[in-house]
Amino acid sequence: MSLPEPSPAEPSRDCPLCPRLVAFREHWRAAEPSWHNAPVPSFGREDGRLLIVGLAPGLRGANRTGRPFTGDYAGELLYSTLITFGFATGVFEARPDDSLRLTDARLTNAVRCVPPENKPTTEEMRTCRPFLSATLAQLPRLGAIVALGKIAHDQVLAAHGHRLSHFKFAHGAVHRLGDVMLFDSYHCSRYNTNTGVLTTEMFHAVFARVRAYVDTLG
Repeated sequence: MSLPEPSPAEPSRDCPLCPRLVAFREHWRAAEPSWHNAPVPSFGREDGRLLIVGLAPGLRGANRTGRPFTGDYAGELLYSTLITFGFATGVFEARPDDSLRLTDARLTNAVRCVPPENKPTTEEMRTCRPFLSATLAQLPRLGAIVALGKIAHDQVLAAHGHRLSHFKFAHGAVHRLGDVMLFDSYHCSRYNTNTGVLTTEMFHAVFARVRAYVDTLG
């Protein structure tokens, strides 16, 4: 029996498109064969009204576990916030077989493979963008997007075909993109929280606005 074709929104496990990322992936497959070490698929409901877009998988987070924002500090803040504002249920235990489930939401990354030093190149972001575009297209009820960081913000705009100069990134900013509202937040990384760039209160303020807006949608 032949395997099903990968979704246009999800790269294949051995996606060959970015040579630098392929080499990094192969290195870690050899070093840690029990890890996921592959493009990390989106997580959550395709009928959700909210899409959250991050930058890329963390080396010992999603690249290890195979689920976005799972296995590193950023997921602790993100998923606890989603539970607080009714976009997730269950218990987050930083592993893909925990009881956590997203409610009315989906989570993805602008770049699906882990990049060295958490820094994808401009070319890698451009190459991976069709998967983000396909993800946006497959969400029939999408009404709101949260961009975690400027790179995610820029990639969402590019995937929508908008000029970056028309929509400036700022924490707490809100932009209308046709039928979809884009909410900006600083990324919930440990670096940002440790340095005070992003506090829990600041992050919650963004999702309070998101919750209020999503509740107005049909």
